[in-house]
Amino acid sequence: LHELFESARRNTPVVVFFDELDAIGQKRSQLRNTGLRGLVNQLLAEMDSVNSQNDGLFILAATNHPWDIDTALRRPGRFDRIVPVFPPDLKAREAILRYHLSKKPTDNVDIAHLAARSQHFSGADLSYLCDVAAEYAIEASLESGEIKALSTQDFDKPLHEIKPSTREWFETARNFAMFANESGSYDDLLDYIRQHQL
Repeated sequence: LHELFESARRNTPVVVFFDELDAIGQKRSQLRNTGLRGLVNQLLAEMDSVNSQNDGLFILAATNHPWDIDTALRRPGRFDRIVPVFPPDLKAREAILRYHLSKKPTDNVDIAHLAARSQHFSGADLSYLCDVAAEYAIEASLESGEIKALSTQDFDKPLHEIKPSTREWFETARNFAMFANESGSYDDLLDYIRQHQL
């Protein structure tokens, strides 16, 4: 971790991005492994830059579990802003579907209709939806002996089978937003949950 920051400092300006921050920045009170506690401490030391200069260094992170991040990492000067990224809205779903269908043979796929039926789907869910619909179209082509382009109807079965992966996350997040929001960190999340009746 120290070498990562040293390399970043040598190459400023630079953005350091940590994906799944909860894996290395988990609350120390929940950690039994002293190695992981040391990792959190090292991350704090690198971000505070007591011995090093962090000018030109911009640090970002992503997590699906913001409530598991050590509170010291969320203090001013560290990861001091939380920006929630919610499932794509209707226009974004249309764009994501259009992108994933752009390299597949299609026959008048009603993207607006599919986007309307895929509320709460993540980008990954939409990608998977397109892949499964294409598999059904391939199976139909093999059975009929004729090459069949992907149509809106090929999405009917996958839309019944595939459920938004975000629902399970929102069930967990709702508890934190409702019962562990003393600082107001989850106000945006709570508003989204209420607005979308999740």
